[in-house]
Amino acid sequence: MTAFCRDCLADAADEARRCKACGSLRIRSHPELATLGIAHLDCDAFYAAIEKRDDPSLRDKPVIVGGGSRRGVVSTCCYVARIFGVRSAMPMFKALELCPNAVVVRPDFTKYTAAAKQIRDMMRALTPLVEPLSLDEAYMDLSGTERLHGVPPAKTLAGLARRVEAEVGISVSIGLSFNKFLAKLASELDKPRGFAVIGRAEALTFLRDKPVGFIRGAGAALQARLARDGITHIAQLQDMSERELAERYGNTGLWLHRLSHAQDTRNVEPDGELKSISSETTFDTNISSFAELEAILWRQAERVSARAKASDVGGRTVVLKLKSASFKTRTRSVSLEAPTQLADKIFRIARDALRKEADGTAYRLLGVGISHIASAADCDPLDLVDDGAGKRAAAEHAMDKVREKFGTDALKKGRSTRR
Repeated sequence: MTAFCRDCLADAADEARRCKACGSLRIRSHPELATLGIAHLDCDAFYAAIEKRDDPSLRDKPVIVGGGSRRGVVSTCCYVARIFGVRSAMPMFKALELCPNAVVVRPDFTKYTAAAKQIRDMMRALTPLVEPLSLDEAYMDLSGTERLHGVPPAKTLAGLARRVEAEVGISVSIGLSFNKFLAKLASELDKPRGFAVIGRAEALTFLRDKPVGFIRGAGAALQARLARDGITHIAQLQDMSERELAERYGNTGLWLHRLSHAQDTRNVEPDGELKSISSETTFDTNISSFAELEAILWRQAERVSARAKASDVGGRTVVLKLKSASFKTRTRSVSLEAPTQLADKIFRIARDALRKEADGTAYRLLGVGISHIASAADCDPLDLVDDGAGKRAAAEHAMDKVREKFGTDALKKGRSTRR
């Protein structure tokens, strides 16, 4: 098989422009299509797509998800907003200058994590080798699954994309290759609803004319260093020997040599690259009141907890982050005896740290997170010291079930309605 229809999965001729079986124009052809098994799945404008799914009136409008103030930051935006130049991590005031008619929606991580978990379960039903990178993207290794599923990995992935659209109501883009580095690059080539393939035969040629920034991990500092040496494109790295790159840049040079030659031996690891989970918000006006900061902290703790539960993990360390009006950052970490994924515990630990920092300083940002990630199975054992911990945990899990059945806003704690 070197070509197939992404809509009905029927085989197609390499030169076919339309599927003979269903009439679709979405034919995917590549000479190595039947032999590649490493994939990267990326949800298209994930948060914005969920908001449009849940509110059809937003379907054709530019939607920005992020802090609801001009001092906030864009979490993500839909493709309509991107036409105007809006991008993730852009200051909200800049985004609204570029797209003044945009609809700004505050993020709702409870429903985002629910959708992410639904997609993750679909992926794990196809292969146990799923490596999450974030809520909206993950690697998959489907090598050797053709006998199990009856079709090559390419068709299995196309079927997964169709199922996500039908059952979750959003679209995904897929990159397929022979290693993680190229699969990640491929998934970004044909968004949205993309399905791009990079095979062994064209890998070096494909990389050759790309800027060095195409290499994941080659950040601004490394790019600047390379540029000072006259290196701006991957072709220049390919033309240099491994020894020369090592002499100039040490281990980084060896790494650059490998990736510029499309060499990536990393396995898809089910435990993944998830190192921490956090949530933060920038305020409309600076806040110094402990009571106001406490109410905001609870909402952030709920978001972190929802993401942790959706990913079946918890954290052994709770981290509080504050940024003052003068842009000085304070970070406080508290290590726990056992990992947690409970909003109540994350909140209580972070609140104790917050109380010490609420010294009259005016803050413009507050965030909370968990790190030193551990499996959900190891989280929140019975607390023999805090008699009320078990009851609070049971109450929180009961609330989770109600929200799962009736929606995010079906049940709220009193503190979550403040400010």
